[in-house]
Amino acid sequence: MAGQGTPATALLAKQKIAHSTHPYDVSPDSPNYGAEVAAALGVPPEQVFKSLVTEVDGVLTVAVVPVTGELDLKALAAARGGKRATLADRALAERSTGYVRGGISPLGQRKRLPTVVDVSALGFSTIYVSAGRRGLQVQLAPGDLVALTGAATAPIAATR
Repeated sequence: MAGQGTPATALLAKQKIAHSTHPYDVSPDSPNYGAEVAAALGVPPEQVFKSLVTEVDGVLTVAVVPVTGELDLKALAAARGGKRATLADRALAERSTGYVRGGISPLGQRKRLPTVVDVSALGFSTIYVSAGRRGLQVQLAPGDLVALTGAATAPIAATR
């Protein structure tokens, strides 16, 4: 399983970005999925980030926030210069990214979407994001994630 590449890991390899992949086994139906992924990886949950596909004024946008918090939709809209943000329809998110829910990576998407990474990511030397499928995370420097996705950084997470 860990040896199978994804568009995200292929992009990292092609761009010669330092990274490592980390397989894990957590039920996608788990009520606290992100915290369980962090526990399975043996890393602080604040260092594990989820990718959420949203719509900001009708434009699909990826929000990358720590699994320990929720996405602040108003803050995301403001970060993108918009008025309103909502979570995107699951089928639309999967179709536009080429990934399935629970495995959406901010990297290597079918169509590169505008991306906003929560500013808390910059406080770590490395962070974990989905590698493009359920059961696989990729660890990389937050600056590399921002550079590869052309992301903006902003305080878009609200703590639970």
